Amino acid sequence: MRLSLQANGSDRRLKVAGSALLGVFARCTETALLVAPETTPGAMAALEKHLGLAPFRGTLAGSSVVGSLACGNSRGFILTPHASDEEVARVSAFGKVARLSGKISAAGNVILANDTAALVHPGLSDRACESISRTLGVEVRRGTIGGLKTVGMTSVATNRGILVHPRISEAELAEVEDLFRLPVDVGTVNFGSPLVGSGILANSRGYAAGDETTGPELGRIEDALGFMG
Repeated sequence: MRLSLQANGSDRRLKVAGSALLGVFARCTETALLVAPETTPGAMAALEKHLGLAPFRGTLAGSSVVGSLACGNSRGFILTPHASDEEVARVSAFGKVARLSGKISAAGNVILANDTAALVHPGLSDRACESISRTLGVEVRRGTIGGLKTVGMTSVATNRGILVHPRISEAELAEVEDLFRLPVDVGTVNFGSPLVGSGILANSRGYAAGDETTGPELGRIEDALGFMG
């Protein structure tokens, strides 16, 4: 059964750390919500209301762009290789934690994951892919979306559905559908941005979007992620 959340749509548009790029400054899974230290109390309350999780403030590699530097699911997180031991220890409260191996460091930008699968940047090494699979407990495949290698920023995936960059090719769409075994739809966020992963936080309970997101965009987000009847 799909949930209808349209009545509170405007309430779901907000900023994190003063930005409409929610997916850059925060990272959400079914069990954890990491947010930048600058996130306001009002935004913290709204995120907890809509995602069903108490936000956890903190940095990664001393930076506020925690959404770009982390990707996770219910089992754990993959973090930037530059995350400190103290930061790793804090995040380990939410499951297994591994640092992304190799030269590519923005884990949240280059991994699209839910509780069953992960699509990753084509340049990630076998070692990195094996670590992602082992830590998150998912099948991992390399690929692109809309021709872009930063698949974590092009899309958002939950256990209900996936919203992707509007320029996804037919071949890429078929690959995403085959990997995740979920409905996939295209859309935008923040008044036309195709990088939907940069502007949306979502899990199976609900979602939040950047404050520049339009009403029609909210409707598309809700439909793709399984929140409309």
